[in-house]
Amino acid sequence: MRHPPRTSSFVVGAALALAGVVLAPAAPAAATPVRAAAPVADAPPGTVPSRAAAPTAGCTVEYTVVNQWSGGFQGSVTVTNRGPALDGWRLGFGFPGDQRVTQGWGARWSQSGASVTVVNESWNAALAPGATVTAGFVASYSGANPAPTAFTLDGTPCGDPGGPTDPPDPPDPPDPGDGAPVLTASGNRLVDADGRTRRMLGVNRSGGEFMCVQGYGIFDGPVDDASVRAIADWKANTVRIPLNEECWLGLDNIDPRYRGTAYVDAVKGFVGRVLAHGMTPVLELHWSWGRYTGNSAGCADEHASCQKPMPNARYTPAFWTSVADTFKNDRRVVFDLFNEPYPDRATPTADAAWACWRDGGTCPGIGYEVAGMQDLLDAVRATGARNLVLVPGLAYANDLSRWLAHAPTDPAGNLAAAWHVYNFNTCSTESCWDATLAPVAARVPLVAGEIGENTCGHGFIDRVMAWFDARGLSYLGWTWNTWDCSAGPALISAYDGTPTPFGAGLRDHLRALAG
Repeated sequence: MRHPPRTSSFVVGAALALAGVVLAPAAPAAATPVRAAAPVADAPPGTVPSRAAAPTAGCTVEYTVVNQWSGGFQGSVTVTNRGPALDGWRLGFGFPGDQRVTQGWGARWSQSGASVTVVNESWNAALAPGATVTAGFVASYSGANPAPTAFTLDGTPCGDPGGPTDPPDPPDPPDPGDGAPVLTASGNRLVDADGRTRRMLGVNRSGGEFMCVQGYGIFDGPVDDASVRAIADWKANTVRIPLNEECWLGLDNIDPRYRGTAYVDAVKGFVGRVLAHGMTPVLELHWSWGRYTGNSAGCADEHASCQKPMPNARYTPAFWTSVADTFKNDRRVVFDLFNEPYPDRATPTADAAWACWRDGGTCPGIGYEVAGMQDLLDAVRATGARNLVLVPGLAYANDLSRWLAHAPTDPAGNLAAAWHVYNFNTCSTESCWDATLAPVAARVPLVAGEIGENTCGHGFIDRVMAWFDARGLSYLGWTWNTWDCSAGPALISAYDGTPTPFGAGLRDHLRALAG
């Protein structure tokens, strides 16, 4: 779903931080409306280095463990050039343990034995005096995960910081026996651990996709216990949480207060509160990297500041590797691979669009290398995660006409189809649902990840819910945010759960279903 005008567009169809180890040479140098860009401090602070960097020649390096799980972690290195301007740079360091880099972004990563080399990309080769650059990675490890103690920039040592602090052990996951069920696809049904049929009925909670990239925080409005309890009071059992890949991965263009460790920890905290109230959290990638200026473009920016037609090969597999590794030990968490693909707006034929959707690569009309749904599913499953995965269709997830013929192959056999509908979409009538949705729902679980209307009423979603209820299917209302419903469907006027007229339709229906 696109967002109301205060964000970047309205689309139909939008620390576990190792105390930052700062290295410096020993000797001093010789002689939704798009809001204003000023950030506010309404989110957890970013990683703060444990040692102040002296103004010196050479470089300083901040090494951070952004996120850690059993057997792996997400890290980053931020390099500050304290010497003359560089046109191309090479960072070197050695892991003191058995850490092995498996994926990297923001630079070209390689490893030989314990030695790691990080080389600039063409687009971040220039490093002016005082400028910084951040590159991230995912790595495996066993036993301890000690931090590197020495770094070089173009062969010159950055200095000896003394003994670093090991990152804390990852927190224990919540007891899977508490709260929300573990959902699994069984034929065309979702079932819990006892084999009972379950439906995902609830809301979306927008904010995590746009606030961080716009420099305002992490979530739009509160996500504390009281606000999550208000969602549960509607008898919702599911909360879909849109995410931003650049904020999760901690890329340079995001305010340090809202990226990397701060962002990941905020999402983990929100997921924990959703679970504590017995609801299923659905984590989905909403905004992603990639410059696209073709048909129906949401923005001309290459950064994750709007919806893009497809995920990208540069960052999105790494995003899903990290997210899946973070939550793979808690199968109550559901993954939704990509909000609303629309390669059909860029590619010349339906065949080309569906091939791009599944297989990625070089897609006509899209100027960046695409990661297809199979690529993203493979990234999730390669971590060992067996969580339920939702896979949306084309046309902003409103077209499932060829979903069955092109569905990615899942070694875990735990996929559901995701579909979105608003009163202004092409497939917004019962006849279309009978023709295109019913065959899919007969084969796999079907989840309407977003339902809504721009009428400020609920007549259209009443029809959607009736059709889905008759078939025992799942649906989630867009969105649990206090926006003006004339600018975009908003379920509430206050975070205590006070509904808009549109939201009253969903609230009353969920409560009636719950008895």
